[in-house]
Amino acid sequence: MNILFVCLGNICRSPMAEFILRDLCEKQNRKDVAVESAATSSYERGNPVYAPAREMLYAHGISCAGKTSRQVRSDDYARFDRIYAMDTKNLRDLKRIFNGDPENKVSLLMDVCKESRDVADPWYTGDFDTAYRDIEKACQALMKELSASY
Repeated sequence: MNILFVCLGNICRSPMAEFILRDLCEKQNRKDVAVESAATSSYERGNPVYAPAREMLYAHGISCAGKTSRQVRSDDYARFDRIYAMDTKNLRDLKRIFNGDPENKVSLLMDVCKESRDVADPWYTGDFDTAYRDIEKACQALMKELSASY
C-alpha cells in the first residue's frame, strides 16, 4: 500500500502525517505500507519541515530528519494507492493536477475518521497542537482500516 499525504507547502501538515503514519507502521512492523508527502504548490520546494512542525514531531519522539518539500506530480496518481488532502482547497488542486480522480484515490484526510472537514493549516493558525491531534487521530484510524484489510 502506497500512501501520499498532501498539503499546500509540504512543510507542516503533510510531513507531520507522513512521519506520524511511518512511526505507527514501524511500531506495528507494517513493512507493506510506504508513505510520502508532497505539496500542491511550489512555494516551499526543497525546504525542510517548518521548525514548529518538526518540534511537534520531536516532542512525540518522531524524527523527520532529511525531509524536504516536493511538489505533487501528475504521475503520483499512478504511484499511490491512496492520496489524502489536508483541506478542501488541496483536494480541488489535486483533482486538477491529476485531471480528475477516476479511481477514487483522493480524499480529505479527516474522511478516514468519518469527519469530512479540513485539518486547519498551522502555518496560518499557529496551532500546531490541534493540527497534530487531528492528523494523529486520522492516522490511527487509517492504521485500523489497514489492519482490517491486512
